[in-house]
Amino acid sequence: MLELKTPREIAAMNVTGTFIAEVLDDLEDRARPGVNLLDLENRAREMITERGATSCYWDYAPSFGRGPFRNVICLSVNDAVLHGLPHDYVLSDGDLLSMDIAVSIDGWVADSARSIIVGAPRPEDERLIAATEKALAAGIAVALPGNRLGDISAAIGAVAAEYGYPVNTQFGGHGLGRTMHEDPHVSNTGRAGRGLTLRPGLTLALEPWFAAGTDKIVYDADGWTIRSADGSRTAHSEHTIAITEGAPLVLTSK
Repeated sequence: MLELKTPREIAAMNVTGTFIAEVLDDLEDRARPGVNLLDLENRAREMITERGATSCYWDYAPSFGRGPFRNVICLSVNDAVLHGLPHDYVLSDGDLLSMDIAVSIDGWVADSARSIIVGAPRPEDERLIAATEKALAAGIAVALPGNRLGDISAAIGAVAAEYGYPVNTQFGGHGLGRTMHEDPHVSNTGRAGRGLTLRPGLTLALEPWFAAGTDKIVYDADGWTIRSADGSRTAHSEHTIAITEGAPLVLTSK
């Protein structure tokens, strides 16, 4: 069931999204060689508490996880890409870190992710991150009223193909609003002109994520952390957007 949001409700989601952008900016500044993932988790908790926000991850227990999730942010390193469980790991020079966070403020949710390189970058990692960012921008660009959901998926998938990265379809974007996951599912590849017609008031989290060498995934023993099956590096970019009468609104930027 789709719930279209009013302009006032979208504005409320934008408040949440702006806060999420602030959290990710803060953590990106702190993510240096020698920093423990648990330090980043604790900083995110501190910021959420200070803001009076609520984590959407805490106690999250979907069918695919070994729940409940008892952290407020997903931190995934190198070949890990989704649902990374923060743990006692010290970041090293050259690590590729993906950070994904969703919170609620006054009952309205936003969700965003970004990948960064800790310390000195490797060109192949920069290229991988750039591909997810370009794919996200391409998906947002076609999120226009009257277009189809498949147009977004096709735009994201076209960028993956351009860079030569395979696309996993088990996890992708989604609707959100009062809760973190609402209809519809947004695949990271698809056929243009197919699927749901985009209407003003629809709010979506678009989240292209790619592994450099495979579309297959494996789970860590923690039951949450998802890695590329071949051990290749991974990256993840995500924004919450709103479909409007004109250009889409990005709700998770400052």
